[in-house]
Formats: sequence, structure tokens, C-alpha cells
Amino acid sequence: MTKPLCVMLVAAEASGDDRGAGLARALRRRLGDGVRFVGVGGARMAAEGVQSPFDISQLSILGLLEGLLAYRRVMARVEDTVALAAREKPDVVVLIDSWGFTLRVAQRLRKLDPKLPLVKYVAPQVWATRPGRAKTLAASVDHLLSIHVFDAPYFEAEGLPTTFVGNSALTLDFSGADGERLRRELGVALEAPLLLVLPGSRPGEISRILPPFADAVAILKASHPDLAVVIPAAPTVADTVKAQASGWAHIVEGERGKLDAMKAATVALACSGTVTTEVAMAGIPMVVGYRLGNLTHAILKHLIRTPYITLFNIAAKDFVAPELVQDDCNGPALAREVAKRLDDPELRRRQVEAQAAALLKMGRGGPDPSEAAADAVLTLLAKPA
Repeated sequence: MTKPLCVMLVAAEASGDDRGAGLARALRRRLGDGVRFVGVGGARMAAEGVQSPFDISQLSILGLLEGLLAYRRVMARVEDTVALAAREKPDVVVLIDSWGFTLRVAQRLRKLDPKLPLVKYVAPQVWATRPGRAKTLAASVDHLLSIHVFDAPYFEAEGLPTTFVGNSALTLDFSGADGERLRRELGVALEAPLLLVLPGSRPGEISRILPPFADAVAILKASHPDLAVVIPAAPTVADTVKAQASGWAHIVEGERGKLDAMKAATVALACSGTVTTEVAMAGIPMVVGYRLGNLTHAILKHLIRTPYITLFNIAAKDFVAPELVQDDCNGPALAREVAKRLDDPELRRRQVEAQAAALLKMGRGGPDPSEAAADAVLTLLAKPA
């Protein structure tokens, strides 16, 4: 009897956990009992049979200083991941996003077994900053699965074969989402304005971004007394969000609650990240806010080569959604931009149309990324060594 293909999936954050789970499902659809999974991930990957040796919240790190302070812990988790590979002897390893962690894992695995196929899923954004990472990645893995149409030239120039698979956020299915259901469950009138607040999925984001978002909400509630506020809390930070925001917002959990909240919203106030694409997919106008540690920001502002931080703004080459970053990410400024959209239906309509046009440039309507990623992994394994 042929032994099952062993696929190791490594994800260190919520978005990577989602991509890893999707890839596992796609591979199982093709191979059935002919595949087994090992690796590192969160709850979604666990539901697909990936039993992580540690809680990935330990790796949810934002900023240079925070990264330095967590260095020993991160390196210990790198060693745990490599030890898992040494024990399970996978046929291929797919390293999902999380640049610093997955790069170190890749480099250690390369030394452990130079013939082990290594796939990176989600490229570092070298078109925005630190282009040297393309060369570093090319020396560390065998293949790149890219989620942006503009990634490939940077990595192929360094000799790294690259397959564009698309962004899973662009295939988010809202067919079962029901904004009215959420409003009924929360006791929010159907005609009342509803602000969706998305403060991030990392502890560092919550500590830096939730306070100015809370200040903005307080200002908005003073001028819009019928305003309802909903926060879909990511599993990695749900307890912290509940402790800090339950007094001024409805907190919802789970995928259904998140999608319902996105469809129910009038306007969103969102932390920069994957969630901005998801909100745009829901057809909701948004204001984007973000804060880094002062040291990290001081260094990065000299390295960033694009004026935008939101992917659909990058695709549009325009501030389709306003971005308030660092010192500009404060209560009064955020409230002012949100209020403009709460008070002006025409502005909301124009922004939603512009967001939708940008999503098309990003690849909306293309093949399912998980299916494309599964095809790419199996094609790589089929090639002679």
C-alpha cells in the first residue's frame, strides 16, 4: 500500500491559518486518504487535521522592538517547527506568510534536508519596501505562490519560480451573510447607522490601534446618538477586545458573525491588513487607520517605496479609502473621516464603486486561490528531482 503524501503547512497568523486550511481542503479533495497533514497553525488548520505543537498567538508580533523582545521565543518556536519536520519527514513544506518566522524555518529546513521541497505562500511586499528580500527568498525556497499579480517579476528576476494563485480574500463568500439578521440579534434598528470597527488581529495592533479607534467612536456617538458599533473580534485577541471595548461596542465572534457584521455596516473603521480587502468585497466604504511603534515607524518611513498601505489603494494608485497613519491615526481625525461617510450617501456610493474597480485590478473573479495553490504544489511534486 502506497503511503499517503505528507504535507507540512506552517502558518503563524490568522490570515495564514485561513490560507493553510483552504489549501488543506483543496489537497484533500484531490487526494482523499492519499494525503496527511502536519505543521503549525491555528483553529482553522486544526479543523483540517493540522495539530500544531504550540499556540501560534506566541508568534503574533508587530514592530521591530516587539520583535527584538520576542526573539528568543520566536527562535524556540522555529526549533520546535524544524523538530516536527525532522520527526514527520514531510514530502513538501508550505510556509505561509509571516516573513520573519517562515524565513528562519526555511533556512533551517534547507540545512536539515537540502532536497526537501520548500514552497513560500504569500510573498514579502518587495514592491513596497526592502527589495533585497526577493534575493533572500530565492536562496531559501524552491517555489513561490503569489497572491498579487504584480509580484512575479521581482522574484523571477532572482531565479525563483513564481505562480500567481490569487488572494483568498477576493473569493470571500457572502452568499450566506445576513446584515438584517445581525441587527435583529443585537437589537439594532434596521435604519440606524452602524459602524464596523476592525482593530486588528495581533496583540500589538490592539494595544496601539484600539485606543484611537475608541476615541473616534466616542466623538461619533456624541454627534450621532443613534450610531451602533460592532467589532468582530479575531480569535487571537477576542478576550482583550472584550475587556477593552464591551462598554461601547457589540462584540461578535466567529465567521458568521464577522460576515453578517460586514454586510450590516454603513461604514467601517479598519486596521490596515487583509480585512480591508474583505470589507471592500462586502461593498462597505471604509476609513483605514494604522499605528506602529515609534522606532519601527521611524525606520520604515525611509524604506517604504509606495505612498499607500491598503492593497486596493495600491492597485488603484489612489487613496480610494483614506489612510490615517501613525500620528494621524487619532480620534478626532478618524471621527472626521468616518462622519463624512455616515452623513453623505453619495460619497459612500462613489467610494464603494472605486473599491470594486480596484478589486478587479487585484484579480477578483479569478480562479479559487486554494485550488490554484493545490495545483501548483502537486505540479512541483510531480517534477523529477
